Amino acid sequence: MTEDTGRRWCQEVTVAFPDSSGTAVRSASVTCGTHIVGALGVDWGTVESTVPLPAPLAPDARKRPAWTVCVDARRAPLGMRTGTREISADGD
Repeated sequence: MTEDTGRRWCQEVTVAFPDSSGTAVRSASVTCGTHIVGALGVDWGTVESTVPLPAPLAPDARKRPAWTVCVDARRAPLGMRTGTREISADGD
């Protein structure tokens, strides 16, 4: 889920992480893919940012952390907007 932060080129990204593996997650990282979209809807590029997932995550637990994801203003000129569309997690 994404929400506006009131800061230009930034979004608040909230993701639910369930651990259904039966073992605790000791460490993990989350990668957000934020798209830069032009005024006509053309996707000009994607900027990735990686943040740590609050760990440990107990077996069968569920967390809903939130991060503020920002794109440098020079990457998104006036008239463009951003949208975080891809989220992936990697951990052990």
